[in-house]
Amino acid sequence: MPCRRLIVRGNLPLVATYEAVLDALGDRTRRQIIDCLRTGPVAVGEIASQLPVSRPAISQHLRVLRQSGLVSFEPSGTRNIYRLDPAGLESLRGWLDDFWTTVLESLATHAEAIARAEASST
Repeated sequence: MPCRRLIVRGNLPLVATYEAVLDALGDRTRRQIIDCLRTGPVAVGEIASQLPVSRPAISQHLRVLRQSGLVSFEPSGTRNIYRLDPAGLESLRGWLDDFWTTVLESLATHAEAIARAEASST
């Protein structure tokens, strides 16, 4: 289905969101941070101890992940405790679902056309 002005205009907020998530996840270190957070909330220092990256660099990566909506944090004394924000993946999940729905519909249409062509040739 080609993009139409109305559809594109209506989806612009979604586009900006899933693109920010894709951009954030495009970096290997950020994906490693996400992996660290999969088991539960973690302090910045603990994340830095698990990766070969400086603590200031971890903080910069966490800022990008926070801006994209993938993580949130809660101050706890002198530490910031980060956790995954499942809502951050919703825009990406929606985009991927729509993408695969379109691809699978196109595949089904193509398969039906081939089946009709084969049926008419016999």
